[in-house]
Amino acid sequence: MNGPYEPYGQFSGGHDDVAGGNGRTGGGSSGSPGGSGGAGGTAGGEGARGEAHRTPPASDRAPHSPEAPPEGGAPAGRPAAAEQPASGATPQPAPPEGQSDERFDHRVLKSLLGAWALAACSAEETAAVEGHLSDCGACAEEGLRLRDAVGLLHPEDSLDLDPALRAQVLEGCMVRRAPRVPVPEWAAPYDAETSRLDALLRDMADAEWLAPVSLRWFDGRQQAERETTVAGVIAHLLAVDGLVATALGLPDPLDPDNGTADGLSGPASRTEEFWRADPEVLRTPSAREPWREQGHAMVRTASFAGSGVAELDVDYGDFTLSVHDALLDRAFECWMHAEDIAEAIDYPYAAPRGRYMHQMVDLAARLLPGTIAWRRRTGLAGAPRRLTTAGAPGRALHLEVEGEGGGDWYIPLDSPAAAARPGDAVAHVALDRYEFCQLVAGHVPPLEAAAGQDGDREAVRDVLFAAASLSRM
Repeated sequence: MNGPYEPYGQFSGGHDDVAGGNGRTGGGSSGSPGGSGGAGGTAGGEGARGEAHRTPPASDRAPHSPEAPPEGGAPAGRPAAAEQPASGATPQPAPPEGQSDERFDHRVLKSLLGAWALAACSAEETAAVEGHLSDCGACAEEGLRLRDAVGLLHPEDSLDLDPALRAQVLEGCMVRRAPRVPVPEWAAPYDAETSRLDALLRDMADAEWLAPVSLRWFDGRQQAERETTVAGVIAHLLAVDGLVATALGLPDPLDPDNGTADGLSGPASRTEEFWRADPEVLRTPSAREPWREQGHAMVRTASFAGSGVAELDVDYGDFTLSVHDALLDRAFECWMHAEDIAEAIDYPYAAPRGRYMHQMVDLAARLLPGTIAWRRRTGLAGAPRRLTTAGAPGRALHLEVEGEGGGDWYIPLDSPAAAARPGDAVAHVALDRYEFCQLVAGHVPPLEAAAGQDGDREAVRDVLFAAASLSRM
């Protein structure tokens, strides 16, 4: 608001177009000060009831008239006594540009402060309120308090981008223009999780690469851990991802030409050898670029080869997985170790997208029957209640993973190859999706998992311990 405005009818009696009432519509001549004739002869009539008049600039004043004012009239340039406008007078003119509408007086503007603080005013109301705040200190203070209160109604938005933004942008692009060589559905989780971890590493300060990290897993009997650094975690991922890389025909990062990787097929042995052979990878980000390039090459190779490589075997030492399942396994490990790093440097990190989470949970559920059998062979679990031939129905456990990406699985208990049907379930376990993944990663002891349990206690115990036994260094 540029200054105090004068409401309708409060114009000074000296302007050419308003002196003597509304000189444009009749009454006295346009220049006759204080004229009282006709419909417009109010001689600034309403002005006597308003604010003190402003003296117009000299150029706008009415010319001096030597004639004496009519009887009962006011001297030139002064407002006459208030008179009632004649019937049929024209409507009052709108306020001049730069002045506020009469509708927005102090009382009205003060009542709009709450809506203004919530950004709920119209453009016209916002302009009127903000103009008023520059002139009224009391309303300005009240508006500031209301704006501060609004800030308490919702948490501050994070400056970090939404973790799902990259996938959403890529999906939008691919809908508009499909890729010539699409990434297979089973390789997409690995592509997404490595990209998320790489974004975290890009934001890190140099000193944070030395932050201590504890790698945790369940060794079949109890919790185990190994201390390293953030840099050491990336070197670990590089070494173990190399198992999948070599299955795809890519170079082994442990350089088999020099014999470094001879006889090293297990994740733990490869990692320890890599750390021993190149201590710098524990102190510097030297492994980051090779890890990125290896991950890109793996996704690129899987994309071009497609189903032709999905069923190739990846040797983990104690067991084998297909390339299809191994890339899901590596996506899960990448997520878990990204959380380890984020915890070490106090950085927020979200869970994977629901459909990627579902693929990882499904892999763990499919591996549970074989892991139960392995634990029985090694004496870590009791013998099955009865023997069941392959394909025949047998006892099962209903595994329910709740939340986005979860689902229902029926785990055969008596034989990995037995048929598992809903009607054969003798127990039921329900876990939140994140709790289940923490259990599979070995971060939660089996007996401490927050699981709803019903039915055969031994069956529940076998499945919970088998889930934790899927973890490794």
